[in-house]
Amino acid sequence: MISAISWVPKGASIAVPAEVEPPSKEEIEEMLKNESLDRSGDIEDEEEEDMDVDTSKRTDEVAQALAAADAVGKASETGNGTKDIEDALKELDMDHYDDEDGGFELFSNGPGDTYYPSNELDPYLKDKDDDDEEVEDTTIKPSDAVIICASNEDDVSQLQVCILEECEEGEHNLFSHHDIILPAFPLCTAWLDCGLKGGDKGNFVAVGSMDPAIEIWDLDIIDEVQPIMVLGGIAKKKKKGKKSSIKYKPESHTDSVLGLAWNKTVRKYLASASADTSVKIWDLVTGQCFSTKKHHTDKVQAVDWNKHVPDVLLSGSFDHSVVLVDMRYPSHTGIKSEVASDVESLAWDPHDQHSFVVSLEDGTVQCFDVRAAASNPASGCKPCFTLHAHDKAVSTVSYNPAAPKMLATGSTDKTVKLWDLANHQPSCIASRNPKAGAVFSISFSEDSHFLLAIGGSKGSLQIWDTLTETGVAQRFGKNSKGKADSKTEVKL
Repeated sequence: MISAISWVPKGASIAVPAEVEPPSKEEIEEMLKNESLDRSGDIEDEEEEDMDVDTSKRTDEVAQALAAADAVGKASETGNGTKDIEDALKELDMDHYDDEDGGFELFSNGPGDTYYPSNELDPYLKDKDDDDEEVEDTTIKPSDAVIICASNEDDVSQLQVCILEECEEGEHNLFSHHDIILPAFPLCTAWLDCGLKGGDKGNFVAVGSMDPAIEIWDLDIIDEVQPIMVLGGIAKKKKKGKKSSIKYKPESHTDSVLGLAWNKTVRKYLASASADTSVKIWDLVTGQCFSTKKHHTDKVQAVDWNKHVPDVLLSGSFDHSVVLVDMRYPSHTGIKSEVASDVESLAWDPHDQHSFVVSLEDGTVQCFDVRAAASNPASGCKPCFTLHAHDKAVSTVSYNPAAPKMLATGSTDKTVKLWDLANHQPSCIASRNPKAGAVFSISFSEDSHFLLAIGGSKGSLQIWDTLTETGVAQRFGKNSKGKADSKTEVKL
């Protein structure tokens, strides 16, 4: 299944990602040393009854080994083992092995002795054309769109780095470029370009998972086995008999990370939402949490920064509320607004600093205008409208970055719908079952504005060119940079 999708802006990836260097001998020895220390610490914490069980187990294993050795010894005494080996050697006739017709001599003047002045001239080595083709396949061109999919299949969690390649005559080719194996089931992602390795920018993705840690991976490195940075997480686990205790790193979440949002203006800020009912703001330069908000009473499912007022953060929870906080006023408790059901996702309108939508577990989408709460912040906001969008939970929403008031919704009812929200009178202009199963994540591209990436329970990434829909073309075609091509719908 695909649980989360993030687009990488065109040109942000380096053309040929570097391959990770294997660990040095010293690094391997250090890792083994640390692992040994961890194990010894765990052993010291075990109770005596566990040690007795282990001792008994080792005693049984030694007894079995002695019995096996004794059996082998008896077989040797009878001579049967030696006789079997002698019979096998006679059958091979090793004394006359080199005399067989058609055999190769060890030292000869045959083709094996041919000398080639360069690898390019050696026909037994890989064809140079194949090398060039492989390099071309791994090269990320400036015109390529890169899509990050957080997925899980057969209990293997990973990030798939996919390429949407523009081909001739408007066609597109979608393929997987490389994978990053993850230690835990991924739940959310956020692309970011904060310069974590020096310099002004980079190409990274933050991943929230079933673990309390937030991992940040470098997308310009292939076969990387460790994240470049980890925010929070477990410091140490101790086992005491049948019980275990967990010590978390300072300021860490203590449960799954359900939502992430990177601040594109204040680029060192990353917001996270967790099942531990808290919202945290992280400084990506220091790797530390500098603010924790506890204004919810249940799991916090989603967070999003206002595109126009970068200090304003919105969060939504299973406690049937959304809370707006302004980082410029840290002592303020924020503006809380009630919603009709569990919050599944939310998003600020990129074209209107006062408006946002919230999608709910009951299949509805509610739109709010923050100006409605200005007169009485304590009462929060009342929805401008409530849209009965789907038959099941609306798990994901995405605003079109170029077409004002165009919203896409995805649901566990397996459908994706496109809406025109003009004048607070929403109307459905297109609907499709993309054959992705229950839809968990959708996202419009920031570069090719009408391309919508779709991921769901079937684990197949799909791209829908929404401009091919008549209703979209009629209402929002003027916001397009170019003509749509019906062949753009592709899937991985």
